[in-house]
Amino acid sequence: MSEVSVAAPYPGQLVNWSGNRSGGVRRLFDASSGRPGENIFETNLLHRLEAWASAAATSQGDVPHIVLLVGGPGNGKTEAIESTVGWLDTALGANKKLASELGKSFFPPDGTFAPRLVHIDAGAMGTSRELRLSIVQDASAVVDAPGGQAAQLLLEELEAAQSAPANELYLCCVNRGVLDDALIEAIDREKGPRRLLEAITRAVSLAPDAPSCWPLEGFPEIAVWPMDAESLLLAPIRGGEAPARSLLRQALDETRWPPLGSCIAGISCPFCGSRERLSREREETSLLQILRWFEVASGKRWSFRDLFSLASYLLAGHRASPRESGLEPCEWAAKLAGLDDLARRGGKPSKEQSTAIFQLVAAQYQHALFHRWERDAGPTLLREIKELGLDDDNTAMGLQWFLSSRRTPYLPAMIGPALEGIAEMLDPALADPDTEVQATRNTSFALRDVDVRFSRSVLEGLDFVRKLQVLTRLEVDLVERLAKLDAELSVSSVRRKRPASATHVQRFVRDFACRLVRRALGTRTAAVLDAAVLSDFQRVLEDVAGDDLFDVAQEVEHLLNRNQDFEISLTTTFGQPLPPTIRRATLVVPSRSVHPLDAQHGGRPASPICFLMVGDGRSGKPIALTYDLFKAVKELE
Repeated sequence: MSEVSVAAPYPGQLVNWSGNRSGGVRRLFDASSGRPGENIFETNLLHRLEAWASAAATSQGDVPHIVLLVGGPGNGKTEAIESTVGWLDTALGANKKLASELGKSFFPPDGTFAPRLVHIDAGAMGTSRELRLSIVQDASAVVDAPGGQAAQLLLEELEAAQSAPANELYLCCVNRGVLDDALIEAIDREKGPRRLLEAITRAVSLAPDAPSCWPLEGFPEIAVWPMDAESLLLAPIRGGEAPARSLLRQALDETRWPPLGSCIAGISCPFCGSRERLSREREETSLLQILRWFEVASGKRWSFRDLFSLASYLLAGHRASPRESGLEPCEWAAKLAGLDDLARRGGKPSKEQSTAIFQLVAAQYQHALFHRWERDAGPTLLREIKELGLDDDNTAMGLQWFLSSRRTPYLPAMIGPALEGIAEMLDPALADPDTEVQATRNTSFALRDVDVRFSRSVLEGLDFVRKLQVLTRLEVDLVERLAKLDAELSVSSVRRKRPASATHVQRFVRDFACRLVRRALGTRTAAVLDAAVLSDFQRVLEDVAGDDLFDVAQEVEHLLNRNQDFEISLTTTFGQPLPPTIRRATLVVPSRSVHPLDAQHGGRPASPICFLMVGDGRSGKPIALTYDLFKAVKELE
């Protein structure tokens, strides 16, 4: 048993997938850095760069000779550069000489820094064609230009590249901050390629009239690409798996994990259990759907670094305590399982052993994803537990200690804000009671059925879901203990001491158990908060034909206009309550039409936002169709 657990690299190696470890920074031509998934995940940009490299190497047609990859950290810019060099090497027949020569510059000996800009005679290493290549792996670097500013260097490089012949390729990775600084520098000093920088900034923006990126509108010799605009949860246009699905399946690779129940923590391991559940198609698809809905609702995008960090967090956990940071995931689970055995046998309550079962359940992927509990309830709960004489009960004390532990930071800093956003926007515990859950192939019910049973007793709620076999062994174990505590709170000898306290604690225990079960069901089936609205909005965003967007435009038009008029209050601003009728001043103008704004689709990634045009002609104004606006329109239907 121990030999199997030692031989299996996961979940231990998944800890290094986190963005503050080897999953964080990829160094160019350094095979040991920043590629925790080992494989290269295909994206629309990589497909575009592959075609560009082939055309540039053979001088086929009008090919841009300046390429700028724009985006923040963790979006795969370095991987894109390295892959492009490999494709150029193949197209030139250089037999890997190109990558080898560049590697000497970008991966220098210890004690020296990689230069900002590297030039290489690419044509001399392969075909007889004259072709030079210049690469800026990180435009924020200034190591080989003492006293220089990154923005100034970018301006100088773009000027030189523009004036260079077509057989001199310039490939640059730049973040939006440096790009903005370069534009400000060009405007303030009236120097450099100001018009070009303005065009680049517009092209990589989310403006409704953003022009083509590849090639850049008005600059056919230049191509730019906003790497942080494309969703990694959507399959590439050319076909294949979505990068996020490929990444998740790499993390779930059965050959890299110990067989279920064979690790040091045995059947109590939340990480091996999460892998087993996520290896099923329904659970995997539901998780990816939830991540996509977060993008849809927030307008944000998961980067590769985010996804690697999330996989590490969901499948290997996050140990906030310095005392536990050195433990392997399965070792940590085994330690908690041992402490829980003491609590199960009726040992004196202590924080570590009483919270062990709660921590094990919380480490399962469904509860790690939807992690929020009433952290401020701990002190009040402790006082009432003591009033009822239950401070010798491991379950009662474990519950309040667990809630109190959530008052200190417990999420990984790299993806903490995203996890908070998911919990706020999508928590299944807050989903509409009428939401239908397809628990098994033949059984579906509304969440209300779960709520009603848990409101009467934890045991009744557990009996309802236990037969469906949708809860994990750890979840059943915890809910059984909560059911025992619930039953004890109904005993007259306990209630007699403090009836109000007993009622409050009992309601809290039932609510806690119900939320736990809701999250278990909701994560498995993507039955999250506002799932129906999110699904409709996703369909609007991804509808290439625009039929769904046209329907939304008609709904917004009916909302704005009253009969044939468009009324504007002159005494209030948007969102304020209207004053009495006699005190209102209203401007009445002809009704405003609302129609979809045709966005530029060619030569740029799909926009994460759709736009509507309100009004006609010169008076028309574009408005963003945000999730909040779409949801408000749906609620008013």
